[in-house]
Amino acid sequence: MSPRTQKTKANKMPFDFNVVILAGGSGTRFWPLSRQKRPKQFLKIIKDRTLIEETFRRVQGIVPSAQVYTVAVAQQSKIIRRLLPKVPAKNLLGEPEARNTAASLILASASIYLKNKEAVLAVLPADHYISDVARFREKLVAAATAAYQLKKIVLFGIPPVSPATGYGYIHCPGKMLAEIGGETFFEVEGFREKPDLPTALEFLQSGEYYWNSGIFLWRADVFEESLREFAPELFSAWMKILRFLRNKDRRELGKVFREIPALSIDYALIEKVSGALMARGDFGWSDLGSWSSLHEYLPQDDNCNAVSGKFVGLETNNCLVFSPRKLTALIGVRDLIVVNTDDALLICHRDQDQLVKELVEKLKEKEPRYT
Repeated sequence: MSPRTQKTKANKMPFDFNVVILAGGSGTRFWPLSRQKRPKQFLKIIKDRTLIEETFRRVQGIVPSAQVYTVAVAQQSKIIRRLLPKVPAKNLLGEPEARNTAASLILASASIYLKNKEAVLAVLPADHYISDVARFREKLVAAATAAYQLKKIVLFGIPPVSPATGYGYIHCPGKMLAEIGGETFFEVEGFREKPDLPTALEFLQSGEYYWNSGIFLWRADVFEESLREFAPELFSAWMKILRFLRNKDRRELGKVFREIPALSIDYALIEKVSGALMARGDFGWSDLGSWSSLHEYLPQDDNCNAVSGKFVGLETNNCLVFSPRKLTALIGVRDLIVVNTDDALLICHRDQDQLVKELVEKLKEKEPRYT
């Protein structure tokens, strides 16, 4: 165990710190491995543990298991319970239906607010990959401390390594507002949605823009006040959910939940808030948004073929092969993605894997049993 890990694990947080794992989402871009009943976060893609298990392990020693929560549609509670047995069953917050992350985080924040209004929440998507876990843990502790002490919403911005057009961007010119726990926190100036390629190139060259990681921290009372000030259309839902949680009226809670607009927390709140803070997320982050994103994380052969499973290739270069149970053999090809499962085979060029989501929509119409 590294000294950095020891230091982080020994940390005793002087405030109520909780982690909310966003465990919903369909993960359609990882078809045919990912299916409706077993989305990406419940799969073993890079390591021998599922992505949600890896997310939970990253915060062990920082946050007690009793202060870890998950949010997902109620039907997924059984599989989450099996994968995360240390998380109390009452902390598996079941959504009546999938309504995007704004509804998920109103429910989670309200549940924690009723226990301690000043509690800090760290919101972690269940399907991300982080290579430098020790660095992530140190930065998470510092960000939680900043959220608690400064009463600000804190987010992690990922230093971009390419002009990616699939991410939202955080505009952060570099105005330092605080240094806490050895971490510098900068003022967020604004947000930009997924840009076209020329704009993404400008962002990359400016050095003032960061990828939005989707990792957020806030105090429960700060979240409430932010809704009141910046998203009043959601504040009424917040008040109703608080009331129904107090009364333990799950039927009425479901009715209100379905009235919440199906928006991401980014659109619904974060992008409207003034005074948010950003820390650099330089801890080897990937959202694993598509098959091609796995190429740098899987073992590679001498011809830059990234492979998981059984593979033999001749005159084959720069391919990604995911074949856990079957032998895959390729001859004379390059830049392909080949995913071989028990009942389906996917073959596409690496630069077209974003179309997998569109393919799944077509399958829902013609071959729904494969989705």
